[in-house]
Amino acid sequence: MRSSIPTPTQSQIDIGPLTFHFYALCIIAGIAVAIWLGDRRLRSYGNSADLDLTGVVSEVAVIAVPAGIIGGRIYHVATTPELYFGSGGSLLSILKIWQGGLGIWGAIALGVVGALVSYRRIAKGRELPSFRVFLDALAPGILLAQAIGRFGNWFNAELFGRPLDSWWALEIPYKLRPRGYGLFETFHPTFLYEAIWTTLLALLLIKFGGKWRGGSTFYIYIAGYSAARFFIEAVRIDSAHDIFGLRINQWTSILIFILGLVLFYRNQRKQRV
Repeated sequence: MRSSIPTPTQSQIDIGPLTFHFYALCIIAGIAVAIWLGDRRLRSYGNSADLDLTGVVSEVAVIAVPAGIIGGRIYHVATTPELYFGSGGSLLSILKIWQGGLGIWGAIALGVVGALVSYRRIAKGRELPSFRVFLDALAPGILLAQAIGRFGNWFNAELFGRPLDSWWALEIPYKLRPRGYGLFETFHPTFLYEAIWTTLLALLLIKFGGKWRGGSTFYIYIAGYSAARFFIEAVRIDSAHDIFGLRINQWTSILIFILGLVLFYRNQRKQRV
């Protein structure tokens, strides 16, 4: 067999009485990068308007990050209820987020709501840019956070795609292969596809987003990510509910893609914020 990407031999590390799961560490690292980059970008907006925006992103994150994690888990549980309810499910597993299972759509939706609530509270005591500008500042960092977070799936050996015989294929141990795929050793590394695309999209938004009206960068973020996610979902072989031949996440991608483009088009027609 030709060379391939190996699956990590362990997904956690024990230090004394503490256990650190690499999936959780990837999520935390991604959040840290998103806050750091979002803070730099927001303060750059403030410099042009003589606003002191130091610490705003970190303060908003106190509410937005937990809200995003909860939203992501709710979406995952809602779209795969058989894992948690009924005779074959386990309610306690809902709390085990280190084992994977955060739906990006739920994370974005509830995370934005949490950010809006927090941002409005902060805005009562100081002058801030519009919330749309705030979302624009965050968008590239969120994409990089998603890229880093996807490596958590690599450590967990989950969410890979169809069998693939190539040098970039992901080698999956026999015990972790889905039923019916025991004879296949390597698969599409969908975690890597998504990490590469979200990184490239983040760089594109950083380069071109400043030319657009406030809010447009965030709209292109959700549309651009959705476009790639549609095709990545078509490659994945993990269990998922289908509707008219498409996975639920593909239908969600279509809806968010259309919504993002419509909002971008309408926003670009308005006066600059």
